[in-house]
Amino acid sequence: MDSGRISEHGFLADGRSAALVDRVGSVNWWCPARFDAPSVFGRLLDDDAGHWSIRPGAQFTTARSYLDGTLVLRTVFTTDSGSVAVTDALALEPGARGHDIGLRSPRVLARLVEGVSGAVPVRLTYRPRFEYGRVAAYLVAHPEGLDATAGAARLRLRGDVPLTCGESEATAAFTVRAGESYGFTLAYAPTYDGGDPVTPDAAATVAETAAGWRSWAGMHPYQGRYPELVRRSALVVQGMTYQPSGAVVAAATTSLPEALGGDRNYDYRFVWLRDFSLTLRALWRAACPDEATRQFAWVARAMGRIGDRPVPIMYGVEGERDLTEHRLDHLAGYADSRPVFVGNDAWRQRQTDVLGEVIDAAWLMRHYLEPMDPEVRQLLRALADQAATDWRRPDAGMWEARDAERHYVSSKVQCWAALDRAVCFGSRLGDAADVARWAAARDEVRAAVLQRGWNDRVGAYTGAFDSTELDASVLLMPLVGFLPAGDARMRATIDVVEARLSHDGLLRRWDGDPAGFVICSFWLVGCLARSGEPDRARQLFESLAGRVNDLGLFAEQIDPVTGEQLGNFPQAFSHIGLINAAGELTDAEEQRAGSRRRRDSTRTRADRPRQTVPTGTARPEGAR
Repeated sequence: MDSGRISEHGFLADGRSAALVDRVGSVNWWCPARFDAPSVFGRLLDDDAGHWSIRPGAQFTTARSYLDGTLVLRTVFTTDSGSVAVTDALALEPGARGHDIGLRSPRVLARLVEGVSGAVPVRLTYRPRFEYGRVAAYLVAHPEGLDATAGAARLRLRGDVPLTCGESEATAAFTVRAGESYGFTLAYAPTYDGGDPVTPDAAATVAETAAGWRSWAGMHPYQGRYPELVRRSALVVQGMTYQPSGAVVAAATTSLPEALGGDRNYDYRFVWLRDFSLTLRALWRAACPDEATRQFAWVARAMGRIGDRPVPIMYGVEGERDLTEHRLDHLAGYADSRPVFVGNDAWRQRQTDVLGEVIDAAWLMRHYLEPMDPEVRQLLRALADQAATDWRRPDAGMWEARDAERHYVSSKVQCWAALDRAVCFGSRLGDAADVARWAAARDEVRAAVLQRGWNDRVGAYTGAFDSTELDASVLLMPLVGFLPAGDARMRATIDVVEARLSHDGLLRRWDGDPAGFVICSFWLVGCLARSGEPDRARQLFESLAGRVNDLGLFAEQIDPVTGEQLGNFPQAFSHIGLINAAGELTDAEEQRAGSRRRRDSTRTRADRPRQTVPTGTARPEGAR
């Protein structure tokens, strides 16, 4: 496919949706209404599903980067006759700053072409395709630009050069000389609601959007290890946030494959409760409590009153629950990897680990939840009560198995975390009888995991009760406090998982997983840091961080042989893993420095000559 490799793409965001732009100047993915809406550019999944390219007409090389502190992308094309820069941005609302960015984004994609040197012939091709490539709209000239309407969506393209229109595409050819600039803005609006699309000035839009992103980044200083990597990942997570609700989607795309030509191609443009606690921890470290508080408020609203019903494990960005999956058989799929799906039937599954993730997040946020709203208290009580009973039931597990339910160890451990945090909340959640019941259930879960999760023959905790199969999810055990990383059996598990599931620093989820799963690899970093091996943890972290693309972006998985990024892109889970692993390394370094200071202080006191104080003389201040 002409759309290029997954990792060749840059990521643009406006707090409602995302666009992907490849290295050669083609916008290959944009769902302008919101993250999970139909695409108008879907070339990522099929050559005929729409794109918008701006590139030189002659051979070129490229270099690209984000403008500092932003998600505004600048690509410099160099040819024999000169060089030209294309700066791309999904517009933020003019004047929006800090935590207000993305709340009222105008749904505009701006592209600014600037001559850097010489004179460069440039070619523009605009081929919108609506409803995931199903519909090729008529293009109609309008005094304010070029209109394309199909069904419920309207686009208007405005540019500084004349466009030549065909039946379903527009083209332009123009020469850009040093010091010249040409702007293009593409605006979206619903066909029957909200008036005409508004196309602002491209240069002003790019500048205003950069200022908005920098205002957010400037509010969130990070003082730990690897600050540049963490700040970039924090921007990515912020870009994956649907700002009207505060929900963070798992990825910006659907159906990018876990293995080329494979069929494990799922829609990730939704919000998983599983990601919730880890996302909060990442925002806590790299952003600020305000971002984390918004996340918790969204979850409380989305879950509502749950009672005895199974907890939904995922939602749409505004809290929708029915995410029924269906195939788009007209699309060839990325690298001919079919099927292409929209929706995700994992919403139907029972996954008991989510109980722990939500209550653990509440415990993390406990100081900001006081005084606790009655609705929040009822929600947390109901989750703890479910954990006390449902931990005994099999479930689909955190990897969302679609064949059969099992007694996954990671699910039991997260039920233990739910009960443990509920006990920690104590009277703020329940009376003495409730707390005693949760404590008894917690201890019962722990005993079961220690007995049935451990396999003597394997020498490790395995993926499910009474199983011999390893699973990287057991690395969460020390990260949620179930066992210390230095515990003998936990230490053995870390070693066995690394030895059998790791390849060149990339950790697979299970034996037979086609590629390394990025966040699992970062969990291993955290486990090593906690088990007294900070130097090896640091080396692994730096090896993993070196696998980002040239813009600092991760997909979900990486092929350990070819280094190819695989799966939906960019993946919030991967960037959250990086932030939290950097935090683990920071904590380990601070603990080691503190131990060193205490040793030095003890040594200094022991080696210091004693001060003699004559009898009858006042003791000097501070003398011992």
